[in-house]
Amino acid sequence: MSEYQFSLMGVALTALPSGALWMPDSATLVVSDLHLCKSDRQARKGQAMLPPYETRDTLSRLDADIMATAPKRVVCLGDSFDDIEAIEAMRDPEKLWLARMQAGRSWVWIAGNHDAGPIELGGDYLDEVEIGPLTLRHIALDGAVGEISGHYHPKYAILSQSRPAFVYDSRRLILPAYGTYTGGMPATRPPLRDLFQDLAIAIVTGPRCIAVPLERKHSLQT
Repeated sequence: MSEYQFSLMGVALTALPSGALWMPDSATLVVSDLHLCKSDRQARKGQAMLPPYETRDTLSRLDADIMATAPKRVVCLGDSFDDIEAIEAMRDPEKLWLARMQAGRSWVWIAGNHDAGPIELGGDYLDEVEIGPLTLRHIALDGAVGEISGHYHPKYAILSQSRPAFVYDSRRLILPAYGTYTGGMPATRPPLRDLFQDLAIAIVTGPRCIAVPLERKHSLQT
């Protein structure tokens, strides 16, 4: 089995190898930090050039997850675009691709720090959304209980190979970045590690999900 099943606040959850989260009871697919059109933003800002296919690669993986799970609702946990201008720069074929994925289901864009303005691509634009006892938002809040968020792009290394990872304990879950070329933060170092209890778990993505105890390290981990 390539996925990993667990629960938070009594709600059944499934971590998918792609970095998406499946909530079977509400038929909800959750992804975080797509950072669509990142290559466009970096070119516009005169930063390091990236191959201009990351948007299509991210949409292709999202489309595959939607086909596999047939969700009634998709929630994008913020930073879906690399900035507001990137939304306008998105090519028409990619906008149509998004529209096709949105058809026949609820679609929620959560506000992120990169895309804090309204997104005019269909769906609902919200600061957060509640699903049963869980609150879905972009950035974890201190002291929150029953929270699912993104923002930090957690990664975890197994056998010196670092990969995007879910991180959770009994109070909260942080999703890995879903977008291509999003980078990441070692989950064993502050400030990310400090958000979790000592008995936290990292679910490392890849060909299959692997759950391991989350260590606490202050040395650099790539």
